[in-house]
Amino acid sequence: MNRTRFNRMSAARAIAAGALAVFAAMPATAAAEQLSGQALKETINGKRVYLATPFGGEFPLHYKSNGQVTGDGTALGLGQYFAPRETGRWFVEGDQLCQQFPTWYRGKVSCFTLRKTGETTLRWRRDDGYSGRARIEG
Repeated sequence: MNRTRFNRMSAARAIAAGALAVFAAMPATAAAEQLSGQALKETINGKRVYLATPFGGEFPLHYKSNGQVTGDGTALGLGQYFAPRETGRWFVEGDQLCQQFPTWYRGKVSCFTLRKTGETTLRWRRDDGYSGRARIEG
């Protein structure tokens, strides 16, 4: 291998190694900040959260400042499977957003951890292990 080509390859490797070192040194919170307590309340309160669905649509949840949350799946055609629209309550416990609906999830409380991945985007994980993406409006 000639010397010029070797130097270019060495330079490319050095740049790649440097870039990897920079990304490895970045704190995990820079990529996805976990929300908790007051920050979680401020992020959700009065907002609409749109959960990305596996079949390409979005499921909207409106978190009202009075502690009510309304989910509406009518646009997704979910009425054939269950009550497509329901209002329940939401609250924050420590680092989790919790919600309870009268009939959805058999009336049980479900709690989520939320990680902010962008200005209006989130990753969520429900206490039963389900997870996904969402966006916030409002």
